[in-house]
Amino acid sequence: MQLEGRRQSTNVEDRRTGKGAAIGGGLGLGGIIIVGLILLLTGQDPSQVLTYTNDGSLNPQTEYQESQEDRDLYNFAATILAGTEDVWTAIFKQNGLTYTPPKLVIFDGSVQSGCGGATSQSGPFYCSADQSVYLDLSFFKDMDRQIGASGDFAWAYVIAHEVGHHVQYLLGTLNKVNQQRQRSSEKTANELSVRLELQADFYAGIWAYYDNKQWGSLEDGDIEEGLNVASKIGDDYLQKKSYGRTVPDSFTHGTSAQRVKWLKKGLTTGNPALGDTYSPRYSEL
Repeated sequence: MQLEGRRQSTNVEDRRTGKGAAIGGGLGLGGIIIVGLILLLTGQDPSQVLTYTNDGSLNPQTEYQESQEDRDLYNFAATILAGTEDVWTAIFKQNGLTYTPPKLVIFDGSVQSGCGGATSQSGPFYCSADQSVYLDLSFFKDMDRQIGASGDFAWAYVIAHEVGHHVQYLLGTLNKVNQQRQRSSEKTANELSVRLELQADFYAGIWAYYDNKQWGSLEDGDIEEGLNVASKIGDDYLQKKSYGRTVPDSFTHGTSAQRVKWLKKGLTTGNPALGDTYSPRYSEL
């Protein structure tokens, strides 16, 4: 990606320093945790990723030491966040709405969010209780090793996807669908989760379309990087890689084909109105 000369968002909170104290408390559901790239190779439920000590607190961590690579990734993330702020502010304004950007919280190892405690094993996630995106930068460094996908646009897609959940929150979609999930069977609740995730993929594509239109940010190979990541984080791909088989009724994020389809749809159309993942039949997503 071409990001030289771009501004960085100031709406970033760095919680990587001063580690060592245990983080107390369980998973408080004052808001919704949407785990972005859910447990890449494990297929576990996000509620199972918290690591607590016997007294119920998260395991303490050692003091964090920033490397130059981490500083570069931090600056990259702040630049991408700024791009999402510019794009979504403009889109909301065109529709007579006001966009309030999410905060990006950078952490190392574990973190206490408005939705409760989480570890880096959760992957990046969005918490509606404090309207924040949480990201351990080690996730970017692990992507190539864990799923064979990496690159700057692949990283940007991760952030833009989580910001897509914030867009859903501002539009009321996130809370509405979550309420529907609570009243539904497990299978239907999973299908609704898939619809949310595919729309967040679509919104990530919308961001990339307009960011590139304004800044010429996409370079040769960038789109392929993004689509490659989307294909590697489909539920079917991850389950087959982990267990050798798939259980479609347990899908919560969509198949590889679905994720590629909706990311690509946002990237190629640039039309937010085409991101309705709720009206089509589930088999047609």
